Amino acid sequence: MRSSVEGFFRKKSIKKFLLALLFFVSLFAILVTSLKPEKFDLVIGQRAPVDIHSPKDIEDKFNTERVRQKAVEGVEPVYKLNPGVRVEVNKDIEKFFLLVYKLRNDEELTELEKIEQLNSENDLNIGAVNVKTAITAPMDQLKYLESYINEIVAQNMNVGIDVEDLQKQKNSIKEYITNLNEFEAELKDLAISIVYATIRPNKFLDEDATNSKIEMARENVDKIIIKKGDSILREGEVITFDRLELLRDLGILNDESKVDFVLYIGIAAIALVIELLIIGYMAVFNKDLLERPGRLLMIYIIFISTLIISKVIQGISIYLIPVAACSMLLSILIESRLALLINLCLTVLISIITGNNTIFMAMALIGGTVGAFSVVNTQQRANIFISGIAVSIINMITIVGIGFINSSEIMQTLTFGFYGLLNGLFSSIVTVGSLPLWESVFNVVTPLKLLELSNPNQPLLKKLLLEAPGTYHHSIIVGNLSESAVDAIGGNSLLARVGAFYHDIGKTRRPYFFKENQLTSDNPHDKLNPSLSTTIITDHVKDGIELAKKHKLPVEVRAFIEQHHGDTLVAYFYHKAKTSENGDSVEEKNFRYGGPKPQTKETAIVMIADSVEAAVRSLSSPTQEKVEALVEKIIEDKLKDGQLDECNITLKDLDQIKKTFLKVILSIFHERIEYPDMNVKKKEGGKPRGTTN
Repeated sequence: MRSSVEGFFRKKSIKKFLLALLFFVSLFAILVTSLKPEKFDLVIGQRAPVDIHSPKDIEDKFNTERVRQKAVEGVEPVYKLNPGVRVEVNKDIEKFFLLVYKLRNDEELTELEKIEQLNSENDLNIGAVNVKTAITAPMDQLKYLESYINEIVAQNMNVGIDVEDLQKQKNSIKEYITNLNEFEAELKDLAISIVYATIRPNKFLDEDATNSKIEMARENVDKIIIKKGDSILREGEVITFDRLELLRDLGILNDESKVDFVLYIGIAAIALVIELLIIGYMAVFNKDLLERPGRLLMIYIIFISTLIISKVIQGISIYLIPVAACSMLLSILIESRLALLINLCLTVLISIITGNNTIFMAMALIGGTVGAFSVVNTQQRANIFISGIAVSIINMITIVGIGFINSSEIMQTLTFGFYGLLNGLFSSIVTVGSLPLWESVFNVVTPLKLLELSNPNQPLLKKLLLEAPGTYHHSIIVGNLSESAVDAIGGNSLLARVGAFYHDIGKTRRPYFFKENQLTSDNPHDKLNPSLSTTIITDHVKDGIELAKKHKLPVEVRAFIEQHHGDTLVAYFYHKAKTSENGDSVEEKNFRYGGPKPQTKETAIVMIADSVEAAVRSLSSPTQEKVEALVEKIIEDKLKDGQLDECNITLKDLDQIKKTFLKVILSIFHERIEYPDMNVKKKEGGKPRGTTN
């Protein structure tokens, strides 16, 4: 059971999943502890124990509603006119006067009968005095009065008369008619009676339009927003109902049992987006990195450590947070493009934690970018300090530049600029100080590590020099050839050189079984059968791997030891075995190296350089034509044998490699000029020229 559990956790996919989960949980925890507000025990009427600031942007609902209510109170009601009312009023007036004219024109009726009939038949309920006036007044005055009444009614009803203002309008009309000079008092009273009896409200409240206007007035009032960091209560200020409700909405009251799910969902979303962005980059641009849980763990530690350090340092100044240190480390340890992405993610996260300071965001983005670019392929630790100085200068210029644009506080801006200057130096110190830790713990091959491995005082190289000097010399030349070729086609030339230095360290176990280390003409293989000789020869790869693991050489360097022969045939001993008595039973596979074949351009080039150097050294009188033909044949043989099938090398690359090899070999094995013999005998007692006593 225990072994099955251990096997489960050894699976690479499980490791990657657990690491992704750990990253998410760690990031979520850091953001929660940074963004979760401090809580208070408060009640209405209590005085605030300290200044309380808003932990996030929030609407002040109480004050917003107060302003909206004030806006609603200022909205004028909307009324609409009913044109049918005026038509009805005109008909009533017309009907009354038609009845008057009809009765007045009826000659059969007496005046008294006319008055009595008008009094009983009119619908306006006009008093007897006014009825008499209507029957007895002069006809021309009566008709003039009718037109005047219609005009007055039209003027007032066109403007509109609402229920509340009806009496006011009647009084106004009465006063107007009373002041007329065109009519006698009796006619004026008649006119007033008719108007009072007929005129009525024709302007009514439009509820839909009024409500729409009220809603528009409410919507036009901007929400009152309390920004993150704004003061809600000052120390000693009395807590009112609206302030307590605001604190409750912010979730900073201890008596609240509810969880701020909105905050947690937001934090989880940000953490997930950051993680997916990083994983997506690796899946598209660096798939090999996803297959190396150790490297992923290192990125995780550097990322989370930077966030933790930022939480500690922000109490002093956010401009001291060494975001550039992370980008510099990852640029050296992994690659500069990933360093830029991580720098962007860290800048976003730290900005969220520290309050979205624009100047800090600009400083972190620009300074981190400069840091990532400036350490690419650096081969001296002192160069990291130079990169730190570059970051310092860029930080200071960025802070001061944006500060002068946005603020008039010159001294404060210059102080922040000084912090930015210290930031770059601090970042370089962190990078230099922690780099050996990452290199050793995670076995990362950096240019600095490769330079250390290329030092002749390294134990394995010293062992190779002392115990197998011929192999050591051969490895140095192979390293020079490989470095030049990789430079020509593009690749990690320093890795190729160091890999070439160590590719044959396995020969130190039996150095004299290899031709380059044999100082005499005696060859121990002459006394051995071809199969045993082949085993000894091919075992130098296995022996080299054992030595490399013992001395903790990086995996990238061990690849050169494993792959520099691929599964090539040990041709000399194979043909020797084929020509022996039991030659028919000899199988070719027993005379091949165990592989694997070269997987990268660098290991493939070392394989070719290894064969080329050994072959050229065997030439008695190397000339350009001979060397060129030899190099071309070796490359062609490797291609035909399938040794280059598993690496991403092209025919164009091989042509460039051939030209580079030829140039380097001719500079090493150049034809020497034969000088005349200077040791001639002195003529007749004289001394040879060029000699001294």
